Amino acid sequence: MPVLASIESLEWENRFFNIHSGIVRFSDSATPLSVAELAQFQRVQAKVPASRTDWLDGLQQLGFQLVEGDVDLVLPVGVATPDPGLDIALEADIPALRQQAATVFAQSRFRAPWYAPDASGRFYAQWIENAVRGQFDNQCLVARANDGSIRGFVSMRQLNEQEARIGLLAGRGAGETLMLAARHWCEQRAISTLRVATQAGNTAALRRYIQSGATIESTAYWLYR
Repeated sequence: MPVLASIESLEWENRFFNIHSGIVRFSDSATPLSVAELAQFQRVQAKVPASRTDWLDGLQQLGFQLVEGDVDLVLPVGVATPDPGLDIALEADIPALRQQAATVFAQSRFRAPWYAPDASGRFYAQWIENAVRGQFDNQCLVARANDGSIRGFVSMRQLNEQEARIGLLAGRGAGETLMLAARHWCEQRAISTLRVATQAGNTAALRRYIQSGATIESTAYWLYR
């Protein structure tokens, strides 16, 4: 079955990874994807809703391969969320945060063999640094141990007046505290809905989000060619 879609160049990722890549944009008004069109890129990504088996089948016939599953969750913020007392990350925290993010997210969809062996770590290290600086995500909150070291972190991004999204969240044993901090951050801004996404295979994160009151809104698959 033909896949009606166009390919959008991923300019920021191209610069960061030094690879000519694009992403599939599905549209009923587009022409069918062709091997010749795809061959103009070194890497083409596609995020496909799990329900669209026709797109999945069509993309696999064009040479796409499954990379990972993706789960989007949503939870109501509520009122009177306890303040767990996390700190706003400072520029002085950036080296430690970069190191933690590079380690925790080393096996994301930017992993080898699709990208360079260190690409995933570098990508998420840059993401958390940007969050501290208020770029892309608005703010990064950190949970500290008694000695001042960072036990965990969560980055937050306000999407609109009613919604926010967790960017990155990591911290072994600090998940409940980080989720409380995320909800409290939203409550302070009168945001009623919090969104978060994770890999389908990350059962620990899924369990934490669901225990915190989140429900699964949608599932999808990432494919690459």
